[in-house]
Amino acid sequence: MYEIIRADKAEDQLRDIIYYIADDSGSIDTALKHLDKIEEAINRLKEFPNSGSIPRYSILKKQGYRVVIVEKHLIFYKANKKNKTVIIYAIVDGRGEYINLI
Repeated sequence: MYEIIRADKAEDQLRDIIYYIADDSGSIDTALKHLDKIEEAINRLKEFPNSGSIPRYSILKKQGYRVVIVEKHLIFYKANKKNKTVIIYAIVDGRGEYINLI
């Protein structure tokens, strides 16, 4: 099993996403359901750290990032076999230009 580590930036982005969904939908339950989906995807990386796709941007590929897609959100991470860690670097809306957010 791999240990999950989240960068502060990823935590901030996740919080902003959940607040936005709650505000936009008018439903805390909707926001919490989406949070659960994101958390499930992240927790799966403990057992399957390489299950994410290789990003389409070559600069992200070269830097060793992988990406997990949860509905319209992208979770960018790197897995380290030696240390058995998965570091979550960013959680962004995939509909926008995200390369500079990581």
